[in-house]
Amino acid sequence: MNAEPERKFGVVVVGVGRAGSVRIRDLRNPHASSAFLNLIGFVSRQFLQAGKHVLVEYPMTLSLTAAQELWSLAEQKGKVMHEEHVELLMEEFAFLKKEVVGKELLKGSLHFTAGPLAEEQFGFPAFSGISRLTWLVCLFGELSLVSATLEERKEDQYMKMTVHLKTENKCLLSWIEEKGPGLKRNRYLSFHFKSGSLENVPNVGVNKNIFLKDQNIFVQKLLGQVSEQELAAEKKRILHCLGLAEEIQKLCRPEK
Repeated sequence: MNAEPERKFGVVVVGVGRAGSVRIRDLRNPHASSAFLNLIGFVSRQFLQAGKHVLVEYPMTLSLTAAQELWSLAEQKGKVMHEEHVELLMEEFAFLKKEVVGKELLKGSLHFTAGPLAEEQFGFPAFSGISRLTWLVCLFGELSLVSATLEERKEDQYMKMTVHLKTENKCLLSWIEEKGPGLKRNRYLSFHFKSGSLENVPNVGVNKNIFLKDQNIFVQKLLGQVSEQELAAEKKRILHCLGLAEEIQKLCRPEK
């Protein structure tokens, strides 16, 4: 990507919230991958379906069926659909990935806390928190759902979702999303292996330019530099996580 581009891809940023604003900043600055992208404009709160290459923030949809339909549409039109997952580009995840290699898991937990988040805007907690679920799937493989509960006190803006998952080797993992006033944004990890335990992640450095790194991956896909095997594995993982999130929502909010 260091050579002068023979062609440029026009880009429109849809949504100008926190992530959208960072995208616009990176596109306007002279980075290597930005040379292939020409920022045409940006649009707030509008859905576009125009047969173009798409980079979408996670989660791309709030249902598995909708995601499958979008992917089918992209494949029919021969276009790239890239779902951003900057959490996989964080220094903390890189540390964890190295730590778990070759170790046999016995059990583990991931507990995320943060301030209140409006479900009407960001979706059910299993979807708004899908980056944590993605961490677990990337670290330990595909998971199956054992149980899920949701505690809510809407008058206090408090909620706690507790999910129990199982690996293909029958090891149990707990995933908790807890949000409410006074709760600081934090992740609490506890993984127990046959060879020892890992309790939380040490300070492994600042996450620099993770949205730009994700943009680089998008451009690599546009240029055909990502293998079909890698694309298929990524699609399988994303749909697996969306399917789990949907199952969790159905258990916590059964249809009456």
